[in-house]
Amino acid sequence: MNPWQACAVPPMRLQSLYGDRLVRCFEGRPQSLLAMFEAARAEHPGQEAVVCQGRRWTYAQAGAASEALAADFAARGLAAGQRVILLLGNGPAFFFTLLALQRLGVVAVPVGVREQRPGLAYIARHCGAVGIVHDDALAGCLPDADEAPTLLHRLAASGLVLESLAGPAAPAPAVPETDVAVILYTSGTTGNPKGAMLTHLALVHSALHYQATLGLRAGERAALAVPASHVTGLVAIVAAMWQVAGAVVIVPEFKAEPFVQLLQAERISYTLMVPAMYQLCLMAPAFAQADLSAWRLGGYGGAPMPVATIDALARRLPGLALFNAYGATETTSPATLMPSAFTRDHADSVGLPLPAADIRVMDDEGREVPPGAVGELWIGGPMVVPGYWGDPAATAASFTAGYWHSGDLGSMDAQGFVRVFDRKKDMLNRGGYKVYSVEVENALMAWPGVVEAAVVGLPCPVLGERVHAFVHAPGLVADSAALRAHCVAQLADYKVPESITWSPDPLPRNANGKLLKRVLRERLAAGGAASPAAKG
Repeated sequence: MNPWQACAVPPMRLQSLYGDRLVRCFEGRPQSLLAMFEAARAEHPGQEAVVCQGRRWTYAQAGAASEALAADFAARGLAAGQRVILLLGNGPAFFFTLLALQRLGVVAVPVGVREQRPGLAYIARHCGAVGIVHDDALAGCLPDADEAPTLLHRLAASGLVLESLAGPAAPAPAVPETDVAVILYTSGTTGNPKGAMLTHLALVHSALHYQATLGLRAGERAALAVPASHVTGLVAIVAAMWQVAGAVVIVPEFKAEPFVQLLQAERISYTLMVPAMYQLCLMAPAFAQADLSAWRLGGYGGAPMPVATIDALARRLPGLALFNAYGATETTSPATLMPSAFTRDHADSVGLPLPAADIRVMDDEGREVPPGAVGELWIGGPMVVPGYWGDPAATAASFTAGYWHSGDLGSMDAQGFVRVFDRKKDMLNRGGYKVYSVEVENALMAWPGVVEAAVVGLPCPVLGERVHAFVHAPGLVADSAALRAHCVAQLADYKVPESITWSPDPLPRNANGKLLKRVLRERLAAGGAASPAAKG
């Protein structure tokens, strides 16, 4: 089965990369992140490149503004190979700073705006960052000089120079495509985060994957509703739009009602969000009446999409093609994608390996398992990062011959559909029975009104662990008996949650938006999971 044959996938050839990798690469590809933007600028100078709260820049204007900013950075002493942190929320400053740094060959280090001072200090020291560009309101989070001695340049977003240059721009330095363009620090749910090195080659391949498999085209209008500092926002939205001369319509803060209005006003055609955001859109009063006829591509990842949500969106927006995507920072965003024709009938799958991706399912001894069997997903391909910045031990532990060990337990059937069941460390063992939390979470999310669900193990002296669920369902009456009865009809009895915490607040996530099950386990251990009235 090869659904990508019908897509405009560029020709591929084998290529040796990073010393020990032999991977399929696209021929005739752009050579850098900047090259993608410059091609769009040359071919479509009048197309909108970035839109934010009524302010608009064409590709010609965005290119000129980024050249002026790059000149200002160069005058301050920034040079190729140095690292600069971007502590910037979704806004024009992120867009132009990223582009200006690429003009200089400076490595961008985007960091989520929820990161706190100790984390920023660690990242600055670890990558030796020489500068930080930050939102004005976040100045108080910056580490002191003694905490981050290399951090010499501290620039507030309000002080960025975005005017056109009086004279010609300095030529951008030529950079090998295997050079690092961006460092993204992984979530760090335990211990210190690791700096994944996103190369130009990896970023270009991911953008080409989105273009080819989704049919992205010039003039596409993408809503940047997830953080630009996260691999999804950076790659699936910003880089993908640069590749096709599309517009990045920036959403500074996601709130369902104004977001639906933005979809209509800006004629958004493409989104990639987490399933909860689609559910919240369905619940927004404006959703029923808004003209969303331009919205044709709706991607999701990070969690399964309930079939009920898929069906509700199909009834309201029959022209919207939904597709699941699975990837990670280490895979520079997508490794699999679900062709929209299969989305509903394969709602338990994260899709098929992308054209240049190579996915293997391996046992604990490093042997490939048969189709349908469960093991750890190992991912190879040109979009896989070469390793972690300044951490050869972590690189050696996480990569084998170019394959990244994802830490996800999953399977791949004979047709190539990939399923992800759990993180290896999150799998429950209830009296000797394996319980994959994702399967239980899927069942919980299928209950109308549930926006978020997370399953963790409740320590038990008899069974080892019992199944406990945390549920966030704003507007629903907490009815554990009804929710458990719903799960009984879908799951084996040992998988059904024996206790449920109804959380009035969204479930805890780290600075990159990843669910913190560690925090949920700590709440259980402390006996503070919920008040008795909220716990069933």
